[in-house]
Amino acid sequence: MNTLHVDVVSAEESIFSGEARFVALPGEAGELGIYPRHTPLITRIKAGSVRIEMADGGEEFVFVAGGILEVQPTGVTVLSDTAIRGKDLDDEKASQAKQAAEEAIKNAKTDLDLAKATSELTIMAAQMAALRKYRGKK
Repeated sequence: MNTLHVDVVSAEESIFSGEARFVALPGEAGELGIYPRHTPLITRIKAGSVRIEMADGGEEFVFVAGGILEVQPTGVTVLSDTAIRGKDLDDEKASQAKQAAEEAIKNAKTDLDLAKATSELTIMAAQMAALRKYRGKK
């Protein structure tokens, strides 16, 4: 069976490391699907779900708040400032953070404040979508 090694790493820790048959994640220009022996690639990724189809047939979900993807013929590395295992996503925390970002947008006094709050809202919306996707697969 053909597999590739997958590493998902956040600024704090290694979130996932293992063999997989397939990886899907949100690229800047759309959804990317990576199989073993994929053409080498380095690209930015958007906030969303990384879906890893493991060698044993199971699936692992990881939320990333954007980052960098490196693909080599035998492996995939996802680097993200923030990465959270699907099982560790907290619906209540995400909802509160989304509400805080919406409030920050309303109260923004400068363009920089508005840009930061909008970015945070985008990430929280993507995290909540990832959470729904993860819960739907369980």
